Amino acid sequence: MTSANLSILDFVLLPFYLAIIYAIAYNIRKKYYPPGHPWRKYFLPALTIKVIGAILIGLIYAFYYKGGDTFNYFNFGQVINSALDDSIGKWLNLLFHIPSESNGIYYEYINKIDYYPDPATYSVVSITAFISLFTFNTYLPTAVLFAFISFSGIWALFRTFARLYPHLLKPIAVAALFIPSVFIWGSGIFKDTVCMLALGWLTYSTFRFLVLRDSGVRNIFIGILSFALISVVKLYILLGFIPALGMWVLFNYSQKIRSYGARILVKIFFTALTIVGFLFFMQRFGETLGKYSLEKIAETSQTTGRYLYNISGDEGSSYSLGNFSPTIGGMITLFPAAVNATFFRPYFWESKKIFVLFSAFEAFLFLFLTIKILLKVGPVRVWKTIGQDPTIQFCLIFSIIFAFAVGISSYNFGTLSRYKIPCMPFYAFAMILIYYKNFPLKNKLFS
Repeated sequence: MTSANLSILDFVLLPFYLAIIYAIAYNIRKKYYPPGHPWRKYFLPALTIKVIGAILIGLIYAFYYKGGDTFNYFNFGQVINSALDDSIGKWLNLLFHIPSESNGIYYEYINKIDYYPDPATYSVVSITAFISLFTFNTYLPTAVLFAFISFSGIWALFRTFARLYPHLLKPIAVAALFIPSVFIWGSGIFKDTVCMLALGWLTYSTFRFLVLRDSGVRNIFIGILSFALISVVKLYILLGFIPALGMWVLFNYSQKIRSYGARILVKIFFTALTIVGFLFFMQRFGETLGKYSLEKIAETSQTTGRYLYNISGDEGSSYSLGNFSPTIGGMITLFPAAVNATFFRPYFWESKKIFVLFSAFEAFLFLFLTIKILLKVGPVRVWKTIGQDPTIQFCLIFSIIFAFAVGISSYNFGTLSRYKIPCMPFYAFAMILIYYKNFPLKNKLFS
């Protein structure tokens, strides 16, 4: 069973790479999670669904879509690796995106790489090229290595919240490790996989620094590297993470101020500082942010929405948020609709494609859990719980800002199912914490 994008060698080598991956995984589990360790039972199952996700999405793109961006990343990576026939120097220069597009010496390579003008996309091509050197330039083994490496970031995210809330281990594991869209779209050769890797480690290093006071070189290095990787691949993820982190620091440390008046003044000051910093970030990196920049997001959102709805409105993959003026004010009026689209759509009746239907099941589950919590806890207690817990605030601020950004700019359920995965675990974390801060563990949320 082969396609134009997969060869027999892919299927021949895949079992050997799986054996290597699991040999390493078993050793890691044995060393760090011996029998009796509460995290042990989640380690291999979580890795397994990541690997399955990488293989599954590769087969879908190969045999159903007959190609796609995951194979573009891989094939363009092979162009980079072909430079090794000339010299290691040329390969390194291409790997690190050093030559200009007009450099005649590299024209035979650059001309074959459509993503070369886009540094963010090209960075994934470079990562793919490097990894595929160890897989004899085969797609499926490269994809499972992507899954294995990115698993470390997802596991770091799980470790962060499992350490903070050890009594909520099972629901935390579900939110961090077993959300379907996250392990499917965040496992293969995609930008999203790289971003989930970096976001998990960034969250881990940040919480260790702020909560556990870990200012060690290793932790700081992980944080800086993760931040840099996100800024290169998908800078707009930081649009939600930075304000959320700023507010988390504010509310976490302001609780230690005894004077109520001083606490309020500190909150007002740091809230204003966070907003000013956010606006400066949007302006400073406006060109890099592209359609997510402060100046362009409103206009781009309206244009994108109309275009996608017109070309695919009857195919079961596009969605509309309604008409709005192409201004920041007009865009804000769609805030609830955009957030709703990210977390709770597509609805079942909007699912005219099998893959959209899968997304609808997940969206329905998130909607069901949200309604269950609102009804069982009550809106007033939900609000008070959020106000009393800085970690819930952090998760909600990041997930809602990010949900708004992707919801108002995607307008396609297929695209949205990929773009939204960074915020899904954090929204789930928030819901879990709100529920279990009001009910004992015996009252199961996932039941």
